[in-house]
Amino acid sequence: MTTTARRSPTGAGMMDRRRLLQAGAGLGALTLTGGLAGRALAQTPTLDMWWWGEQELPGLQAYLDKAIAAFTEAQVTPMLQDTAVVISQFQTAAAAGEPPDLQYLWNGIYHMESVWLGYLAHLDGLMDDGLLAASNHGPLSRFDGHVWRMGWYPLPMPWYYNKDLFDKAGLNADAPPATWDELLAACEALKTAGVEPFGGGVQDGYWAEWYITHGLSQNLDSVGDAVNLFIGDLDFREPRYHQHWVKLQELRDAGFLNKDMASLGLYPGIDLCVNGQLGICSSIGTRLPADAKTTNGRIGCMVLPVFGQGALAGRPVVDMQGMGIAAGSEAKEAAASFLNFLNQPAQLASFWEATGWIPAASGFDDSVITDASVKDLWTRWGKGDPITNITNLMPGQFYEQAAIPTGQNIITAGMSGEEAGELAARVAQEWRDFNPDLVEKYQQWASELSAG
Repeated sequence: MTTTARRSPTGAGMMDRRRLLQAGAGLGALTLTGGLAGRALAQTPTLDMWWWGEQELPGLQAYLDKAIAAFTEAQVTPMLQDTAVVISQFQTAAAAGEPPDLQYLWNGIYHMESVWLGYLAHLDGLMDDGLLAASNHGPLSRFDGHVWRMGWYPLPMPWYYNKDLFDKAGLNADAPPATWDELLAACEALKTAGVEPFGGGVQDGYWAEWYITHGLSQNLDSVGDAVNLFIGDLDFREPRYHQHWVKLQELRDAGFLNKDMASLGLYPGIDLCVNGQLGICSSIGTRLPADAKTTNGRIGCMVLPVFGQGALAGRPVVDMQGMGIAAGSEAKEAAASFLNFLNQPAQLASFWEATGWIPAASGFDDSVITDASVKDLWTRWGKGDPITNITNLMPGQFYEQAAIPTGQNIITAGMSGEEAGELAARVAQEWRDFNPDLVEKYQQWASELSAG
């Protein structure tokens, strides 16, 4: 299946999401069109559900329609949101006292700000505790001793490599590089064989974010360390915390990045690898069923080869999409019943049938997976020892002014890895200076994440 990721440049990109985090809380005075205030009282509870996901996982709409028709405890009215308003529209409605009962929630800061604003209800004590735990909501859904989000479906973040191009370069397509030295040797072999070795498309900036989540995490000992870099307890100017940018500079200086990287967006860059024009690129798991079919199973998946010394080095990255319940909902119990319903075995099977993708719940019977590539990905990423996408912890200002420009400027403007660390440290300091209240929340979050 062809997917458009939640950070896709089509429609509205993740830059818009980051800006909305900064502006959303101030929108409460706006009037919502098609409002919820006129919700009629009925014997059967009514639930408004605002959701997102068809954009990156086609088939989700069909699944959700079927699930809603089968749910008898309440009447659920779904509204598919545009990427640009997933955050802001919910925060606006919550501030006005008219939120939907059920809300789709991206990971980390994308929903945690709504927790801090008092817009979300914690799910422990509402949902069935066993089903909530089995939904694999992830560590970024926890704060202040509570769980604020149910896991809905996972988003593995592998590095693709083209097995046919590995064969052409005399490399072992069944044993991709695992260390940085092995990566450099593989890139040299690919280059010698006339193949552009490594890269993708950085024009829209999204590749730079993905590179950070794979690279920076290698020198972190816990997810909380990422937060500590933003709140100032750790420093991007220390070599350990900008080594990933130094390594990107190394790939650039060796001529291993594809020459058109600066002029391509994220997904056209991935297509180069799938189409046999690029050896290695960063991708997402929701693309793999279609890409494996296109290449007759000749796309392999690997983690970014290891150079770092942190406890998180070498572990696969899996992001998680989720659902939550508004604190202002007048039907929280019915909303929790619907989330419980979505985690029943029959609904998990229906999710797979409609989307061809894997639901988050550990109760899903993954024996239905027959594609060898998807089975391998799910075994090593979904059932392995993954870490979360640490860029979900970034403040919006840091994301826009440091995370994206560093990757782009190293690739296109000759920035050094050390200069990237200086820029990141400066932007993090500026964010702290202007947002002392958020820094306090981040400090608590970091402490909880580090404690596990």
